[in-house]
Amino acid sequence: MTTAARGAVRRTAPHALLVLEDGRTFRGRAYGAVGETFGEAVFSTGMTGYQETLTDPSYHRQVVVMTAPHVGNTGVNDEDPESKRIWVAGYVVRDPARVPSNWRSRRSLDEELADQGVVGISGIDTRALTRHLRERGAMRVGIFSGPAAEAGEEELLARVREVPAMQGADLCGEVATDEPYVVPAIGEKRYTVAAVDLGIKGMTPHRMAERGIEVHVLPAAATPEDIDAVRPDGVFFSNGPGDPATADDAVALMRGVLDRGIPLFGICFGNQILGRALGFGTFKLKYGHRGINQPVQDRTTGKVEITAHNHGFAVDAPVDEVSETPYGRAEVSHVCLNDGVVEGLRLLDRPAFSVQYHPEAAAGPHDAAYLFDRFVALMRDNHQHSVNLMEEQRA
Repeated sequence: MTTAARGAVRRTAPHALLVLEDGRTFRGRAYGAVGETFGEAVFSTGMTGYQETLTDPSYHRQVVVMTAPHVGNTGVNDEDPESKRIWVAGYVVRDPARVPSNWRSRRSLDEELADQGVVGISGIDTRALTRHLRERGAMRVGIFSGPAAEAGEEELLARVREVPAMQGADLCGEVATDEPYVVPAIGEKRYTVAAVDLGIKGMTPHRMAERGIEVHVLPAAATPEDIDAVRPDGVFFSNGPGDPATADDAVALMRGVLDRGIPLFGICFGNQILGRALGFGTFKLKYGHRGINQPVQDRTTGKVEITAHNHGFAVDAPVDEVSETPYGRAEVSHVCLNDGVVEGLRLLDRPAFSVQYHPEAAAGPHDAAYLFDRFVALMRDNHQHSVNLMEEQRA
């Protein structure tokens, strides 16, 4: 199909309407599947990595607004997805690429969205929509295209307001694996890790495998016995969707790991679970952090990293003081330099730490990749400590 023909097809795409729960509307054209969808409207500031965004299970039940104006330029390939499907509830872009151009491209983004039944909208002022969400906060939204858009706006608004809010949503079980599986170590096996899947991205166990770790990925409903059966050197809690205040089972499981003194690492949702396990609260951010350009300071080194984020909730912990917890002393190890939000926790008396962002960062940046090395060091030191104790007992 020629460029002119593709442009003509896009101009004749069905009309679409985006309706926010506060009554504001945006009119555009259908992008992807035609129909209707609902979710929480959030915006992502990444200029690249849209495949990783779309397939990140943490975006389950969210309608993602891309702040970058041109989306779909490199098409869709079969190597970059972070899971087996697109998880976003809907997709909002300003100027879709008319013709994808990349040597790895297999199909257009528009085709991929349509094939997977993801309803989107294009041709709207995404900058105005992003400003609105920053001022009013993330909120429920509906996208309607084709016959679905022909209903009156008042009727559509009423339907949007019937959608459950993200606060109080328990979603991990909807995205996690049903059965355990193993990601083998690359090269010589050095350690074994039990990874609790709360919405894990494919690149995360790969980053551990690169460091000689055999990763046993367990369902979100895993029990302490399931973890013990792996005989792990360390336990990992992944990212995932929903409100951490609902994840009581994951919190109880993490407390069991802390009781055993097994080295522990958590990211994103896993960071919030660690916060709750230590006795801290969590809260919903006004519009969250989403994108691949968020500045975070590692307070243990003083270095500033540019990092990948996708979270709408945060841990409520004191930033400038050491806290006493049921598992010893804890401190905030990382903070966001944009707004001071807690971005990491560290126990001082047990081998456990977490960060709120995504150090695997398949689409980049890779400033925080060292955190996987820190996890390896934690397991190495814990193993050496166990060896020393055994030698002392023999003596």
